[in-house]
Amino acid sequence: MITRVTPVTMTPPSPEMCSPSMPSSTFTLQKYKAADYGIHPNDVSEAALATIHELTKAGFQAYVVGGGVRDLLLGLHPKDFDIATDATPDQIKRVFGRGCQIIGRRFQLAHVYHNRQMLEVATFRAPHEEHTAHSQTSAHGMIVRDNIWGSIDQDALRRDFTINAMYYQPETGQILDFANGMKDIKSKTLRMIGDPATRYREDPVRMLRVARFAAKLQFCLDDATEAPIKKLAYLLKAISHHRLYDESHKMFACGHLQALLQHLGEMDLFSALFPQVKENVFHSPLVKLAAKNTDDRIQQGKSVNPAFFYAVVLWEWQQRLTKLELDRGEDIFPAYQSAGIKVLTLQSQQTAIPRFVAQTIRDIWDLQPRLEKPRSRVVPKLIIQPKFRAGFDFLLLRELSGDNRTHGMGTWWEHYQAVNTDEQEVLLRLLDKPKAKPKSNKPKKPKAPAKPKEDPAAV
Repeated sequence: MITRVTPVTMTPPSPEMCSPSMPSSTFTLQKYKAADYGIHPNDVSEAALATIHELTKAGFQAYVVGGGVRDLLLGLHPKDFDIATDATPDQIKRVFGRGCQIIGRRFQLAHVYHNRQMLEVATFRAPHEEHTAHSQTSAHGMIVRDNIWGSIDQDALRRDFTINAMYYQPETGQILDFANGMKDIKSKTLRMIGDPATRYREDPVRMLRVARFAAKLQFCLDDATEAPIKKLAYLLKAISHHRLYDESHKMFACGHLQALLQHLGEMDLFSALFPQVKENVFHSPLVKLAAKNTDDRIQQGKSVNPAFFYAVVLWEWQQRLTKLELDRGEDIFPAYQSAGIKVLTLQSQQTAIPRFVAQTIRDIWDLQPRLEKPRSRVVPKLIIQPKFRAGFDFLLLRELSGDNRTHGMGTWWEHYQAVNTDEQEVLLRLLDKPKAKPKSNKPKKPKAPAKPKEDPAAV
């Protein structure tokens, strides 16, 4: 059930905390004992430990890398651990046999399976070369193929942020820091490795990652990291629609959606994901309330459905198109259905919404007029529909956000589900009771004076 909440705004760290920009040429390798920072092998998943052990036993280097190391240093509890190694994908395949699957063309990876858990194992990358058999860039500088193997220090400087360029070897208990990541963690600074504009052109999705990590970690942005984003936001149009959907899914489920929406708006990235949606939509009470509820669910360990937040973000657009259909004389239910199809068709040209997600969004929308003005005989049928719960939550969320188009029915449905059968029967009878017409405030026209009756005697 929707929680009655008031949206809050997260405050980022003050700019004074952030360390100044530092060129990558000044980076020197720093080595730390993981135990000195409270990190021990049992903090890493069994699957990751087993994968690292098998690779090192076969004579290869292998480390936990990136977000797993960063989150452990921040005192968080990462669920996923990525592995980096000097073994090539083919060599990884030979180590793990049928327990390994090679995926990807642009960026070849190995998926290693251990007790039904999948780990992503990447080979160390070398500096990118523009046009070879294993590497290729687009006219805008975006990397479209990147399979040049290298050393661990080369791999570190190919990573996106300094805080993600740290490698933890649980068997030796050592953390390798190639880009002053430890310093930036202490100062709560999010800093791109290398020239940010170049790195964004290589992979425009990095701009979305900047916004997501800034929100998730509550880090401030290095000036050089933030400066090019608005100017280069258009490059996201070149990213595949499927990848952008995956990124939007990650953002909706990051647990810090309220802060993320603010970052997306400030960086002009929101319109790159939702070009047909008015840019101020993330300031609307409905979107803010939905973001707060989404964050709360994740903090409570509950699942979230990306379809629900998509339905929220696209709602006002759907309503505008519905009104156009109604103005043309279309009935309410076909108008909702037609508008929903148009909205999702156009949005899928930017973020490729899977069919089952799109259907859930449409079901949520199509239920709204039915839930707003139900008849008693259809209430039992509506409440057993598979998508009723999502539709009801959406209706209640609209009502809590101040949408008077719900006619107070969000509260009615909430009450109906909370009472016993006898009380439900009373509510249903009252539902069908004709409502008194509101008294008009228009002043009554004065009655015309009555004509005097003729005296029969005068005839």
